[in-house]
Amino acid sequence: MISLKLEGEEARKLEGGKRKKSTIDFDLRQLEIFRRVVELKSFSRAAEKVFLAQASVSERIATLERLVGTRLLNRLGRQVVPTRAGELLYKHAVLLLDMKKTATLEMEEFLGFKRGAIRVGGSTIPGEYILPGVIGKFHAKFPGISVTVAISDTSDIEKRVIEGELELGIVGSRNNNSVLQVRRIWRDELVLAVSKGHPWAGKKKILPEELTGQPFILRERGSGTLQTTQKYLEKMIHGGTDALHVVARFGSSTAVKEGIKAGVGVSIISSRAIKTELDTGLMKAIKIKEFPMSRSFYLIRDKRRIASPPCQAMLDFLIHADESTRSDHG
Repeated sequence: MISLKLEGEEARKLEGGKRKKSTIDFDLRQLEIFRRVVELKSFSRAAEKVFLAQASVSERIATLERLVGTRLLNRLGRQVVPTRAGELLYKHAVLLLDMKKTATLEMEEFLGFKRGAIRVGGSTIPGEYILPGVIGKFHAKFPGISVTVAISDTSDIEKRVIEGELELGIVGSRNNNSVLQVRRIWRDELVLAVSKGHPWAGKKKILPEELTGQPFILRERGSGTLQTTQKYLEKMIHGGTDALHVVARFGSSTAVKEGIKAGVGVSIISSRAIKTELDTGLMKAIKIKEFPMSRSFYLIRDKRRIASPPCQAMLDFLIHADESTRSDHG
């Protein structure tokens, strides 16, 4: 029988390998710092957000990389981007930090505190003309919950909900993305709007084919209003929007309204957006024969994420308000 005896450093290495397996460990504060660096793509900007010196942020990231056992971030000039391992850890960091936030808020709710913050996104019409009034009523019921509203086009709001920047969104068209939970909410009537001095200002209805001879204003691509307008125009006239004399595209309903009032052209727009102008006589709303136009707005959230208590409170409030409105209208 032959035995082999190792001495010195080699023996200690072998015994250490048998005695202890390598483990990966980190704490939530490290994950919070790491998440900020990934999202802001900068150590200096992340340091401002987590109230630390930049050197301290760099040191903590280096410690996290040692604990994990691999590089998590690539420094590409002034920009910082995650490695493949960093992308994996970031995904779980977001979930863990969201769970921590939810646990804290649920404990506060259990103890009788109704407070917190929520970020909501709205496409132009719901964001500018519906949500302000809704949030006023929500605040009266939940004065301790702060609501921040981001307004953009439908596609951008959807993107920001999926990325976790916004907890809820209300948009003007339905998306079939499988990660989104979608609920139909609120109705909106679309009308053809003209300036008070337009030759059609005295009319109540026009024929669809009359649209092709008018300078026309459209919303920008990505707008829910544009998507709905295109669907209706494809049914009304051969060629849809391609048959129109499009003279301008604007990025908001406010800009479209100003264009109409200035005589740039006519446009199909939400009746909610021009209520003040209709009441004061600055604009006229005309219907298109045989083509009543309406659409719904949609409440969206990322179903992969746990809804925080403020988010759940807002969800319940919006759904209840919508159901009450539907019952009031039969």
